[in-house]
Amino acid sequence: MGGAVGAIPILVAALVLSLCLHGCRSVQELSGVAGTRTHLQDDTKKHEVHCSRERSRIAWKIIEEYLMPFVEQEQYEISSKCRLHSDNDMFREQEQHKIHVETNEWRCGFCKKSFRAEKFLDQHFDNRHYNLLNYSQGQCLADLCGALHCDRMVESKKSKTKCNPAAAARNHHLCESLADNCFPTNQGHSASRLHEFFLRQFCDAHTCTGGKKPFSRGGKKQSSVLYLAVCILIVMLLPLFYLMVYLHQREMKKHIQDLKRIRKTGQKTKPS
Repeated sequence: MGGAVGAIPILVAALVLSLCLHGCRSVQELSGVAGTRTHLQDDTKKHEVHCSRERSRIAWKIIEEYLMPFVEQEQYEISSKCRLHSDNDMFREQEQHKIHVETNEWRCGFCKKSFRAEKFLDQHFDNRHYNLLNYSQGQCLADLCGALHCDRMVESKKSKTKCNPAAAARNHHLCESLADNCFPTNQGHSASRLHEFFLRQFCDAHTCTGGKKPFSRGGKKQSSVLYLAVCILIVMLLPLFYLMVYLHQREMKKHIQDLKRIRKTGQKTKPS
């Protein structure tokens, strides 16, 4: 009887220890679940991109068409620290892997999957190839749209909005900072010329007084369909033109010869 009574404290201690171990294990499992949920939330947040792909694409199109031809002409190499450099476009690698097969077919250059429109390919990049984005700070090219006049490139924006002096001043300041950073005047004659060019091409138009338009120095010369059609038409009509000139000259020569023959005949028949 005394042994049974002595065993009760041992059983109670074992029961308490078991409950403590089970409680600790449950806490660890809950902590693991919470940690996993937090990790998943962090991954979801990581994939959120607070940068407009469309406006970044417009900004790069402006750089490529209205700036790079003049940079190449000067044989100047833009520093990677310049925000206009291609390495500073977080979407650049994805954009370079777009294959426009035909009007209603776009193809992913990574996995070769096809889509009916570019916007679906953009969604595919966001969902499947987000790991190829550059998440570094200052990599959103769309942030430069104010300085680069992206709104003028949007065809749907036909109505003119009232000029905001404060916004124009901010864009002008950003534009000048890009010129100073990308084309330092102490880097030689080419950099100085491009610095001046950038101010005239992009910055001067940031004013509400009017009179100055962006891209005043022009851009990359692109052969349009109409220009190509005119060239083909000229090439086709040129042989016909020369044929008409040849026939006209031959007729004129024949006519002159006939006149000479008639004159000679008249001189022979003239009475002495």
